[in-house]
Amino acid sequence: MQIVELDGAAAVAEQEGVRRNIRVDFVPDAGIGDYVLVHAGIAIEQIDEEQARETLASLRLLLGDDNPSQVRSEGADSV
Repeated sequence: MQIVELDGAAAVAEQEGVRRNIRVDFVPDAGIGDYVLVHAGIAIEQIDEEQARETLASLRLLLGDDNPSQVRSEGADSV
């Protein structure tokens, strides 16, 4: 997910139009515009844009569909 708002350790991140409230306690250097791997509402790792795109493509392949809305609707942990 990409961080779009940041207030201390609380953040809002977005993936393909879906926004989630997350925490960035484990990635204190992450800022607005950065990409993070999110598990259970907590950013667990900061990644670059290329890694984010590759991870989303892998999720789509695992789901057997190249449709971005399928990744959103699964409710899986996010990039």
